Amino acid sequence: MTMGALGVVYGDIGTSPLYALKEAAKAAAHGGTLSHDAVLGVASLILWALLLIISLKYALLILRADNRGEGGIVALLALLHARHAQPGTWRAHLLVVGLVGAALLYGDGAITPAISVLSAIEGLKVDAPSLAPAVVPVTVAILIGLFMMQKQGTGFIGRIFGPVMLAWFVVLAALGIHGIIKAPAVLAALSPLYAFEFLIHQDFHVSFGILGAAFLAVTGGEAMYADMGHFGRFPIRLAWFAVCLPALVLNYFGQAALLITDPAMIENPFFQLCPDALHYPLVAFSAVATVIASQAIISGVFSLTQQSIQLGFLPRMQIRHTSNAIGQIYVPLVNWLLAAATLGAVLSFGTSDALAGAYGIAVSLLMAITTLLAALVAIQWGYSPWLVVAVNGAFFVIDVIFFSANSVKLFEGGWFPLLLAGLVAFLMLTWRSGVKLVEAARGKLRQPEEDLIETAVNKCRARLPGTAVFLASAPRGVPLALTQFVKHNRVLHERVLLVTVLIEESPHIPDEERAEIIEIIPGITRVILHYGFMQNPTIYGGLKLVCRQSKLPGVDLSDITYYVGRETIIPSEDIPGMWVWREGVFAFLQRNAERSAAFFGVPTRQVVEFGTELEI
Repeated sequence: MTMGALGVVYGDIGTSPLYALKEAAKAAAHGGTLSHDAVLGVASLILWALLLIISLKYALLILRADNRGEGGIVALLALLHARHAQPGTWRAHLLVVGLVGAALLYGDGAITPAISVLSAIEGLKVDAPSLAPAVVPVTVAILIGLFMMQKQGTGFIGRIFGPVMLAWFVVLAALGIHGIIKAPAVLAALSPLYAFEFLIHQDFHVSFGILGAAFLAVTGGEAMYADMGHFGRFPIRLAWFAVCLPALVLNYFGQAALLITDPAMIENPFFQLCPDALHYPLVAFSAVATVIASQAIISGVFSLTQQSIQLGFLPRMQIRHTSNAIGQIYVPLVNWLLAAATLGAVLSFGTSDALAGAYGIAVSLLMAITTLLAALVAIQWGYSPWLVVAVNGAFFVIDVIFFSANSVKLFEGGWFPLLLAGLVAFLMLTWRSGVKLVEAARGKLRQPEEDLIETAVNKCRARLPGTAVFLASAPRGVPLALTQFVKHNRVLHERVLLVTVLIEESPHIPDEERAEIIEIIPGITRVILHYGFMQNPTIYGGLKLVCRQSKLPGVDLSDITYYVGRETIIPSEDIPGMWVWREGVFAFLQRNAERSAAFFGVPTRQVVEFGTELEI
């Protein structure tokens, strides 16, 4: 598990040495000559950012805030029960903050592959400056191949991620030691005083620029928390403290030592650390490592999308399971939208230096939101509010400082991930509000169960042979599809199942707790299937399990007709709700969402759809 964590969790932060110290050193030089004190200040700043933000905050504290083993911002929202918050309450405002945090990961997901692969391929310019025009085309080709590979699943290469990244961290450490030996004086930067004194003696805007650039060294740290459910708390901590942290510190100090001996190497200190004969192999190896780092963030975006759909924050989309392993999924629409954003970033910005301005602002805001939500979870779990405010408050101040420093880069490219995140957050909030309006409209049309009983006993002209399953969005009342069916046909099947899928705020629901069976009257049964937000909710699979448990005797799954309601949303100015143009956006999303039958795994040949118009 520790080896797996090396490959998936630490790919992003593990490739930060390609560009982080270079950008921080350029910010410290601010167009002039890089001084000895500036190099030590930058190295010290990066070291203590890794220790405070990644080691202390994430590895030791944030990883404690788990939802039955799962981590990530969606898991925090589930722990805080923000999904069912009443409008206007503090939990409802918290939900908005949390969804903005989740949306920021999409902005991060577009920038990470771009800057990582681009910075690796730029190593070609060290020995062959004439190859500079080929950097962007080669990067684009690699990224297109990466996104095309997604539909095949990552299981076939996932097994080698860990060993490759272990070798990468060994190379990082070796290069760092090689540099430190040439200038051991760099070890003085172990003292935090160098970082503090260097920052306070700079102009305000220079200090902020240095902080924003140094923050690049900790981007990717949020993956420790997001991927906790896949590997567990202990393997993630072990991989960090035993392998990643020592290798990263050695490499950053090695690059700093190189700049002490030769400040002219500032254009690419990472590749200049390497002996000349090994430059091209190191470029190739860096490209492989950055592809792995990119794969990790893409898989994380897929996982976040699945969780958001299950919890009702995004419309249903096609989700393909590429293997039986947890988290091995492919979301075609998200994949190609992410590809367009990533390739757009490469073509628009052109260099890793330019992209560095766009990187960091989304991640720093996401880290601040995670700190805030984790503090509320700790208080909810009974920890002393004073202790939580003191500890998390200190980290929140650090997060805000880094976010403020990155905000300086807003017009240098920082707007790009924020624009993407803002768009995703808008769609999430619009979808969630629209779903509530639709459910309210359904509630006005939905018959009570007593009417169904009366209809079944006294008003049906006949009972048809066989079993009918009516999909119900709510665990009470009569599904609109059933109301329509009885209204037009005046008949009912001998056996009627009203099936509702409920997504719980726990990541996984065991099979023995899957189904809740409620007998309404003989022949009419309500079946409520409970799934966790990390699970694949299939109605056929749920009913198959129920039949295997002998809770629905006499039901033949091969001889069932599934009746599904399909609603057409009509925005209306006369009904209180969202602005009409937002209702129009929601109607577009709803019209293009994955159909209920396909999303919930209902056998295609056994489905009948009933259309209904709903005004919101």
